[in-house]
Amino acid sequence: MDPARDLRPKAPDSEKITINLGYVDLGHIDLMVEEGFYSNRTDFIRTAIRNQIDRHAEVVRQAVTRKSVDLGLRHFSRTDLEAARDAGQMLDIRVLGLATIAPDVTPDLARATIASLSVLGALHASAAVKSALADRIQ
Repeated sequence: MDPARDLRPKAPDSEKITINLGYVDLGHIDLMVEEGFYSNRTDFIRTAIRNQIDRHAEVVRQAVTRKSVDLGLRHFSRTDLEAARDAGQMLDIRVLGLATIAPDVTPDLARATIASLSVLGALHASAAVKSALADRIQ
């Protein structure tokens, strides 16, 4: 085991969201938790979301295909972007899931290589890179 690797922070595998619920809906959730259907409120909400995703899976699959979207996790390293720049390519990035741009990517490199950026889910990039790409984020 590499001790240096253990010191690096682990990238989160989820994104925190906040929702507002009516008292009656929240009461129903609490009752189902109390009755043992779910372990907690979060378990209920995650299950409900997954059920809706499954329910609409075919429509989502068609949209992903139609829009040429990368599904899942997509990481862009400095090396990836330098290779695109050196090849004279501009990237049109479309991700459904998590898109990450490496911390060592400079704002100038991001602007030189990313023509457009559309993320349905979450984008992890430095504040400087997000700012540099603000007019290209859809």
